[in-house]
Amino acid sequence: MGGIGFLIPLLAIAVVIVTSIIKILKEYERGVIFTLGRVGRKAAGPGLILLIPIIQTMRKVDMRTLVHDVPTQDVISQDNVSVKVNAVIYYRVVDAVRAVVQVENYMAATSQLAQTTLRSVLGKHDLDEMLQERDKLNKDIQEILDTQTEAWGIKVSNVEIKHVDVDQSMIRAIARQAEAERERRSKVILAEGEYQAAAKLSEAAQVLATSPGAMELRYLNSLQDIAGDRTNTIVFPFSMNDLANRLRS
Repeated sequence: MGGIGFLIPLLAIAVVIVTSIIKILKEYERGVIFTLGRVGRKAAGPGLILLIPIIQTMRKVDMRTLVHDVPTQDVISQDNVSVKVNAVIYYRVVDAVRAVVQVENYMAATSQLAQTTLRSVLGKHDLDEMLQERDKLNKDIQEILDTQTEAWGIKVSNVEIKHVDVDQSMIRAIARQAEAERERRSKVILAEGEYQAAAKLSEAAQVLATSPGAMELRYLNSLQDIAGDRTNTIVFPFSMNDLANRLRS
């Protein structure tokens, strides 16, 4: 009995030693190994990894694509509209050694950088651009993040702006502005139509003025149109004899 009691601590120590020596990394994991505080050039794994106790330590890094929700940010657009914007970013570690050595916490650092970049990029655009050109803004933010996180061994593959929320008072102001813009365009189109009609009438008057026969023919056509309605009374500005003579000629 006493022998068994003595073996239990030994077995516990052996288990601790074995678990500190043998590490198993999954297919999507890599291990950054430090030997007396110095890191190797490449990450280890996947598979079975053997470590020297006390001398070597290892930190696991997940190499899968990570999805991170960027918290809602207050943004003032270039046209002074206050909006609330949130987004989601997709990124992954491409260099496990740099992700561990170059930055203390690459997840937190990427999140903070995404927030500041989101505010900075959107603040340079009008509200209409935020609503209508999301694909372009997503690409701009992704390129900036990817450039800045490259030193950390991080690859930002995609950024998607999820929501652009505008205050209700601003929505009403925007609606009034849109209505005023539609009314302005309607008046411009109407004025343009009247201008073109006046130009055509002026051209027609010039043609009729150079051809007396065309003027008389136009006059007779107008009389024919009026005569089609029996309720109208026609008053001729010249005598019937003159009209008969004109018709015979």
